[in-house]
Amino acid sequence: MPSTPRAGRREWIGFGVLMLPLLLVSMDVSVLYFAVPFLSAELRPTSTEQLWIFDIYGFVLAGLLITMGALGDRIGRRRLLLAGAVAFGAASVLAAYADSAGTLIAARAVLGVGGATLMPSTLALVRNMFHDEKQRGTAIAIWTAALTGGIAIGPVLSGILLEHFWWGSIFLINLPAMVLLLLLAPLLVPEFRNPRAGRFDLLSSVLSLAALLPVIYGIKELAREGWSAVPASAVAAGLLVAVFFVRRQRRLAYPMVDLALVRRRAVGAALGVNLVAMFAMVGFAIFTTQHLQSVLGFSPLRAALWSLVPSVLVGGVAPVAAALARRIDRAYLIGAGFVVAAAGFVVLTRVPVTDGLATLLVGASVYAAGLVVVMSLVTELVLGAAPPERAGVASALTESSSELGGALGMAVLGSVGGAVYRREVVDGIPAGLPADAADAARETLGGAVAVAANLPADAAAAVRQAATTAFTDGLHLAAAGAGALMLLAAVLTVATLRGVRTPTPSPTPTPTPTPTPAR
Repeated sequence: MPSTPRAGRREWIGFGVLMLPLLLVSMDVSVLYFAVPFLSAELRPTSTEQLWIFDIYGFVLAGLLITMGALGDRIGRRRLLLAGAVAFGAASVLAAYADSAGTLIAARAVLGVGGATLMPSTLALVRNMFHDEKQRGTAIAIWTAALTGGIAIGPVLSGILLEHFWWGSIFLINLPAMVLLLLLAPLLVPEFRNPRAGRFDLLSSVLSLAALLPVIYGIKELAREGWSAVPASAVAAGLLVAVFFVRRQRRLAYPMVDLALVRRRAVGAALGVNLVAMFAMVGFAIFTTQHLQSVLGFSPLRAALWSLVPSVLVGGVAPVAAALARRIDRAYLIGAGFVVAAAGFVVLTRVPVTDGLATLLVGASVYAAGLVVVMSLVTELVLGAAPPERAGVASALTESSSELGGALGMAVLGSVGGAVYRREVVDGIPAGLPADAADAARETLGGAVAVAANLPADAAAAVRQAATTAFTDGLHLAAAGAGALMLLAAVLTVATLRGVRTPTPSPTPTPTPTPTPAR
């Protein structure tokens, strides 16, 4: 039996080139955090426009991932990667020089389109460049670290640029990397397409967008505003469209998503595990950020720098997990990752109201370490189980589960923390405050901090004490809930993924349409 070919220096250099767009796409999720005051002063967006400036990028990216993954399988993953780089670079220029909120929203939407082409293309090309299981595991571990690191670096880079340049510089930083990608990728990254993928089904693309976009939008709005008929209806409508999408995939000769692939334990169960990991990772991040800024009183840049500590400390965890996976069943390693994450959340249940920086960082570092192990091994499991010709869609499904898990995490954990805050803060708000100020203090921690800034010293101290205590109690309950979920996930992971091996034999694509094509 011929040995599996191993990647050489050329492939590893090409892999380094692929990290450029991945870092930028992940950074663009968070790069706007510090730019809000500058944007507000120059573009004067309404509150609705400001929300769309933030959200449109993630919505478009999430909605188009499956479409772009399937398109890359058909037209060529490197070709799609380069087209996405052009779109991402052009949209970056448009965003940097936007003269209105509408223009910036449009530019952010195009950035989302570019990001949706870049993310699945990079991961699918890793599957094509690294056929050896050990090398592929190492590459995917580095890919995972780059993805999570980019999200953490975004606010810090934004803060540094805004200290010295105008707000548009946070977008122009994308251009040098995109130019390098356009120059080097054709030389170092091999092309790959599935010649038997069949025609691209436009209706399936529309259905996938119409399913994912309303669900993610509705979940995020429920997390932000609480229960409301409009976002709840959006979630219901998206789920209904998803049913039609699945039914169409069953009828197509060449489906956009191969349901037989999803039914494999190494894919379907792993996607569920990835969703749970992102649920905890993204859902709890807002508590860490708010504690640093509103409880400890750090400036945005100082808070962003401290938030980098967990990322730096866990930077080498994913490659170590990949090395251990060569000797130990991945199910046990993933289960151990969830147990470690649960331990981190237990530490976070002990964060004090004052002087809690060390406890917060230790807990965040421990749970991040455990979840990075989970995400890197799950990603490798899905790609290893997917045949090379379907790696684009497999990559897109992995990233779509991440987006959905993150949205669910923000909704559920955010709602838990918010409910505790609103219930407990009432008793500590001093009497005699104006009605609008009292309502703002009761609604969110940020509102309470803003109200306290305009009060006499004694009343301000009382409001801050009540708000920070209520918020910390909410953080404790959210951490306890997340920790319990991690332990349950550890048990279910071992039960469902034990004994799964990769790579699995690649099925031969059917050359002629055996099923009846959908009409």
